Amino acid sequence: MDTDTRLEELRQVVKVALDGDGLVGVIALRRTPDGDVAPYLFTEPTELADLFLEPRYPIPDTLHLIQEAYPEAQLGIVVRGCEERGLVETAKHNQVNLGNVRGIGLNCTAEEAEACRCARPTVGVWVTESVGEKVAGLGDAQVEAFLALPEEERLAHWQDIFSRCIKCYACRNVCPQCFCEHCALDEETWVEQGIVPPPFPSFHLVRALHTVAKCVGCRECELACPAEIPLTTLYSLLRRDVQEMFGYETGMDLETMPPLLVRLASS
Repeated sequence: MDTDTRLEELRQVVKVALDGDGLVGVIALRRTPDGDVAPYLFTEPTELADLFLEPRYPIPDTLHLIQEAYPEAQLGIVVRGCEERGLVETAKHNQVNLGNVRGIGLNCTAEEAEACRCARPTVGVWVTESVGEKVAGLGDAQVEAFLALPEEERLAHWQDIFSRCIKCYACRNVCPQCFCEHCALDEETWVEQGIVPPPFPSFHLVRALHTVAKCVGCRECELACPAEIPLTTLYSLLRRDVQEMFGYETGMDLETMPPLLVRLASS
């Protein structure tokens, strides 16, 4: 399915949702008259000529902001597979209420899956309808290359990569799973101020600990990083460890609670 066909099919699905589902609006990407693309709450079918697919933008945060102001609003949202899984995780942490939301899935193309090294480029965890053909997931060559390194070289590998970090906080600010009211990365106790690159490995390990068992591999952190640090590789390895140690796959169902929340509830 080509891009134009996929876009027109999505516009039609959103139009039907706006016409008959009692929704206040549907959150999707909109192209402005200036050519910029950003999240937008479509409320009228006449607006849908401006609905677009790309460039990607972290839409789930927009749902969180609207629900904070209007918790009872019935909303729709267009989500890719990673965004759907991310919403599942944030729902478990009480950041969004999916009971008031209708998801409209947008399956990624084979080219998009390859660009993101994505193992799960389709929807289907919570969303029941989708646009676009479903394609197979891929392995991550960067993860495999890291695992092929001798263990004694792995620490030096990360030390070299993270020496490029300029501590701009883009990875934290863009991450849909970073929602602590008070961030440990702002505290002198954990991250010494005024030093670039930040002391290895405290900065990135603190962030990793706060996103472990929540990260769904949306790759937003890596895309936002001006130093081109392959953060997706690090978090893919952590997801693998969480699955092996706890049998938990992030974002794959609404019922199973993350292992850290289970431990907190039982303590």
